[in-house]
Amino acid sequence: MQILVAGGAGFIGSHLARRLARDGHDVVVVDNLITGSARNVELLCEFPNIRFVRHDITEPLSQKLGDFDMIMDMACPASPVDFSSKAIEILRVCSVGVQNLLELAKKNNAVFLQSSTSECYGDPLVNPQPETYWGNVNPIGIRSCYDEGKRFAEALVTAYHRKYRVRTRIARIFNTYGPDMRLDDGRVVSNFICQALKGEPLSVYGDGGQTRSFCYVDDLVEGLIRLAGSDFSEPVNLGNPQEIPVRQLAEEVIEFTGSSSRVQFLPLPKDDPKVRRPDISLAGKILNWRPEVDRIAGIKKTIPYFRKMLGLLNE
Repeated sequence: MQILVAGGAGFIGSHLARRLARDGHDVVVVDNLITGSARNVELLCEFPNIRFVRHDITEPLSQKLGDFDMIMDMACPASPVDFSSKAIEILRVCSVGVQNLLELAKKNNAVFLQSSTSECYGDPLVNPQPETYWGNVNPIGIRSCYDEGKRFAEALVTAYHRKYRVRTRIARIFNTYGPDMRLDDGRVVSNFICQALKGEPLSVYGDGGQTRSFCYVDDLVEGLIRLAGSDFSEPVNLGNPQEIPVRQLAEEVIEFTGSSSRVQFLPLPKDDPKVRRPDISLAGKILNWRPEVDRIAGIKKTIPYFRKMLGLLNE
């Protein structure tokens, strides 16, 4: 197929684009590199069937990009450190950017997959979170640009499906980790590993009792591809339901890196979710999907990437 991956220079997007290329598809990656990595672009360019185009999808898309059988939207800054400095950009890419891609999908009669997020559930009052849960979101909070941006994107995608019969798919992605993450992205896995490798205290907010569920990137990409190939248009949770306290993750990272770091407890940020765990029974039913890489194995596979990248920075 001819597939467009928006945001394909980002962490998940670059893994997705490379998997699609390995599967034999012709892939056009569009990214403005606001948070995407030049290193990831280099990795993409190793594939003869991937073409990289630097472009902001909130601007009109050129017809020169070509015709597509599938459009997969992974374009949006998604790290907590970006929510303050890039709030407007996040809201625009989740609205104007998504609509530009939907118009292209409508024109091409292409399948359209939207990467949504577990943040649609906000600070959830039910655990685990099924797709039928409507969420507990602060619409003007510090995280609202991302939470409400993605919720609006889901509404827009659904409207195009209902009005124009665009073949849409919506993936609600839970915490994902693995090689090729940004070193400074502010997410808990990258934070902990980098701090441990540098011998710094691991920043645990609150008492560390808040829980998260972590999915290895290869498992997540497999779920995205299966969802794109399905005919299911409503949101589907993709994540690993193995839930642990953040404090436990910090202790595991210290152990696996052989670090002498200690845990440092800091004030809990505003609107930080207390629990996060996907109910993936729907994904199991319609996609026959569930994660295969357990957390321990995944963390051990991820540490060498950060060790290498930190070593390059220090050279």
